[in-house]
Amino acid sequence: MRILAIDYGRKRIGLAMSDPLGMMAHSLETLIRTSPRKDVAHIARLIGEHEVSLLVAGNPILLNGEASEMSVEAEAFAARVAERARVPYKMWDERMSSVEAGHWMRDAGLQPKRDGSVDRMAARILLDSYLAAQ
Repeated sequence: MRILAIDYGRKRIGLAMSDPLGMMAHSLETLIRTSPRKDVAHIARLIGEHEVSLLVAGNPILLNGEASEMSVEAEAFAARVAERARVPYKMWDERMSSVEAGHWMRDAGLQPKRDGSVDRMAARILLDSYLAAQ
């Protein structure tokens, strides 16, 4: 069962995908936002091309566990993608995934940049977390 994870952002969306067995996560790409319609279409196309059976979207809830403004926005976006691609979706707690991605990159000797690498890594960390919980 292949799974696609999205780390939703207003400027960029990090994407990660599992292997066909749903055991390992791999960074896929960073989508630079253009318009909601085009962004949804692009991700839905990826879902179809890779025969994805589940969409996991990062849920940027607040540290106290309450929904944030971005949580609502991320879920609405995930729902649109899932409806267009005809796959189920799940929201997954992503608190601190972007911070963790930056730390991981610095520990690996890489400089986190605004080129989308942090977004891809955050999506991978999100997907790793989801897969480990299954």
